[in-house]
Amino acid sequence: MKSELLKDYPIQIEIPIVWGDMDAFQHVNNLVYLKHFESVRMAYLEACDFKGIMDETGVGPILRDTNCRYRIPLTYPDTVISATRVTQLKGDRFKMYHVVYSVEHQAIAAEGESMIVCVDYNKNGIAAVPAAMRDSILRLETVQPEMCD
Repeated sequence: MKSELLKDYPIQIEIPIVWGDMDAFQHVNNLVYLKHFESVRMAYLEACDFKGIMDETGVGPILRDTNCRYRIPLTYPDTVISATRVTQLKGDRFKMYHVVYSVEHQAIAAEGESMIVCVDYNKNGIAAVPAAMRDSILRLETVQPEMCD
């Protein structure tokens, strides 16, 4: 049963914690949380067919920055649900909000944001979010992102 805490996140993936995620301090290493953000971010982009859009337009996403706030330590064994949603959609970028939810603790273990900028890889410069990507984002979101241009 998924938590009510995850209801506003259209893309969610379940990830088991493996022994190798642990570090010398007896908890999941801090970088692993960022990998969980990355995995769900890629699942979101795949749901928007970013690869097809890139092949057609030459425009695709690039991570500008990301941050993470660690709320509770995770340990093996556990399973997490990494979830994401778009909270802001601008002309050439969008902001994603990520959470890592611990099934064992029934709580958010980490949260953070990422800013994704669209780049025209043929011209090597910033480009507008392609219309097909924008439409896919708006279709996925139950809570509509803040629109800014």
